Amino acid sequence: MRVVALVPGGIGDQILFFPTLDDLKRYYPNAQIDVVVEPRSKAAYRVSKSVQEVLAFDYKDRNSLADWSNLVGAIRDREYDVAIAVRQSWLTGLLLWLTGIPIRIGYQGKGAVFLTNPVLFKSSQYAAAAYHDLLQSLGINTPVPELAASVPKPDIEWAQKEQKRLGVNETGYILIHGGSSSGSSELSQSKGLDNLYPVENWQQIIQELQHKQPDMPVVVIKELDNEQFVRSLLQYSPHIKVTSPNDIGKLTAIIAGASLMLCTDSAPLHLSVAAQTYTIALFGSTDPAKLLPKSDKFLAIKSPTGKVADIAPNTVLEKIWGG
Repeated sequence: MRVVALVPGGIGDQILFFPTLDDLKRYYPNAQIDVVVEPRSKAAYRVSKSVQEVLAFDYKDRNSLADWSNLVGAIRDREYDVAIAVRQSWLTGLLLWLTGIPIRIGYQGKGAVFLTNPVLFKSSQYAAAAYHDLLQSLGINTPVPELAASVPKPDIEWAQKEQKRLGVNETGYILIHGGSSSGSSELSQSKGLDNLYPVENWQQIIQELQHKQPDMPVVVIKELDNEQFVRSLLQYSPHIKVTSPNDIGKLTAIIAGASLMLCTDSAPLHLSVAAQTYTIALFGSTDPAKLLPKSDKFLAIKSPTGKVADIAPNTVLEKIWGG
């Protein structure tokens, strides 16, 4: 069986879709599963164990008729048996119908007339579970599996060397990701992408952590779009350590080694869940129940005002000490 899934959105959306792909592969181990994702999100599949080929298409670009025709042609040439559409629209439904794929799965609503197997979208539940509902039309009715990442061996080895370089390989460490727009989920973006927590608040949290647990290093993740944040944090807290993983596999591996992940609503949050790292996540206006599974390992702090910056540092510290 050959399957193609159309998955718009950021890296966070892709990771939330991993359980659906993994369960599909578990029930149909000989299936070839491909995905069509935005160029910015291809990197997510470095840590996917179930996808064979990743095709790039910028769903949000001002695509011409020729661009859409090329996509239809590329999909038709691969002769898929099943297509899964994660975002439903008239255009997506028509596109799938034009590909001639016999089984076309998506959500009820706009464009569902072009689908063979429309599924009810339950918007109030955890996003990974909502995606997993799409498999019901293939006879897969089991609960959604946990998020999981398959980290390449070289990335694990890099993380081990990085931990030694930072001097944290024996002590463990608290990892901080301060927020960025990179790879955020569609749900976060629809809520205005409020995920930057002020440097001075992080400073207060770090000072208290170092006061109460002086032997537990604090490591901050540095990326291309948060360099200014890290520089400012270092001015306040020169004793923190900085790591700069240059791909998603290395990032996942360094998250997996942490004793605690502190982060805002961004792609590393979902990587932390996939790595089963104890996580405390700060949310602005987004409903945490849609982005976090129910677990004592993954705790949410939602802003009382809808702005993540209004979460008091003491609230975060209380969650850390109280669990």
